This record gives sequence, structure tokens and C-alpha cells, in this order.
Amino acid sequence: MRRNLDVVIISDVHLGTYGCKAQELLAYLQSINPKKIILNGDIVDIWNFKKSYFPEAHLQVISYLLNLSEQGIPIIYITGNHDELLRKFKTMSFGNILLTDKYMLKQVDKVAWIFHGDVFDASIQHSKWVAKLGGWGYDRLIQFNHIINLGLEFFGKEKYSLSKKIKNSVKKAVKHINDFEQTAAELAIENQYDYVVCGHIHQPQLRKVKTEKGNCIYMNSGDWIENLSALEFENNQWTIFYFEDHKKELMQNLEEVEFNYSLDELIISILNNK
Repeated sequence: MRRNLDVVIISDVHLGTYGCKAQELLAYLQSINPKKIILNGDIVDIWNFKKSYFPEAHLQVISYLLNLSEQGIPIIYITGNHDELLRKFKTMSFGNILLTDKYMLKQVDKVAWIFHGDVFDASIQHSKWVAKLGGWGYDRLIQFNHIINLGLEFFGKEKYSLSKKIKNSVKKAVKHINDFEQTAAELAIENQYDYVVCGHIHQPQLRKVKTEKGNCIYMNSGDWIENLSALEFENNQWTIFYFEDHKKELMQNLEEVEFNYSLDELIISILNNK
């Protein structure tokens, strides 16, 4: 039975990369019945796209989302840095899909300010080639980590995350995350928003931030490479959903998705124009 949700927010899926957990995302999407879906950036990874690698599971995610939009479910696609090619279209709608770079979600007397968050990343704003190199390196690290975890699973050991270990052990990485969250929250407070929702740093979070000017709730939807997380709103409350907590049940109920579109040609055509 599918869970009814008012809103679900997903970010940093990175379709088209080796690290993307598309099959798990598809299983999650098939388990919910949302009234609105917000895709908060880096859904298709145009930076690291290769014509030789776009598996069927990745195409199925796109097809499933398009099918949901045809059924009348609004989908808000907020552009990120890895899918920044879409930013040249500015704000536009096609069917039940809205393409934009930010979104205000109004619910009763509360307002959530939602954007990807790469605007706070100096490496992207001033040295894009460094950011792209970092993205390539991250994808290679995830591939290597996958091989290590296969070995650990074979010997009955617990999985290990190299990137999380690096992030948690490097002071600059920890400071970058803390600065990112604080900056986003302070801007939201200054603009009198009740919530600020980001992606980009692949760090699921839901916490209250207070300053001298007020307070707000900072949230981050995480990613679908390592954390496999999403933000869900139901019964006037936000929560973080972690796929790993429900993995067995969701993967057992995973269904195949029929293609109603020539998605591979469509994606390649768009990305060839980058």
C-alpha cells in the first residue's frame, strides 16, 4: 500500500553517473502517493554525462516521473549546478512540470524557500573547472567504494563509506557544510521565511537555526548516491526518509516501468547541445 504524502523533496540523484542508486529511487517513488514532487537540483548529471552510460534503471526513473506528471501530479524541477544547462530556459512550464531555479512553497501560514544551494559554493561560482574535476573524482571514489563494499559484504562485514569518512575527518569539509547550512538559514531568517530547503552538499538535515534576527528550520534532502534520503511533508510535519530503513520491503515491491517515450534519444539530443 502506498503512503499518502502532501509533498516529497528529492535532490542530487545524479542520473547518468555510476554512483546513482536509480533502482532504489524508483522503488521509493513507487511506494508513495504524493500530491506534489519537488526535484531540488542535480537530477540528471549533465557534467558527467556519457553516451555510453545511461542504464535502463536511470531511464525508468525519468519515465516514471513523466507518467506521474501526466496523471496530474505537479512536479517542480529546480535546477542545480550539474544540470545547469536547463537554467538557460529560465522559468517555464510544460504540462504539470514547472522548471525553475527556486520555489516558494506556501502551506497554511508557513513559507518554505527552496533552491539547490550551489550559489553558496565558491568553487562553482569562480572556478567551475575545479568543481567539475571534483565531481568526476567523487564519481570515481563512489565506484571504488562500491568494489570495497562488495568485498566487505562477501565476508559478512558492514558497509563502509569512504566519502563520509573523508568529509568527517577533513576540517575544511566539515566547516564548509556548517558554513553552508548557517548561510542558508541566516538568509531565510532575514527574508522572514519559515523554512529553507537545499540540496547540493549531500547531507540530510532537519534542524532549527536561531540568530539575533529570528529563527527558521533548515532542511536538506540529502542525495541518492550514498544517503538515499528524501524530505517528506505530511500531517503538517516535515521528516527525513531514509531508504536503508525500509530497503527490504521496498525492493521486494519494485515494479518494472514501461517506456512511453524515446527517452534515450531525447536525453542525448538535449545534452549534445550543452
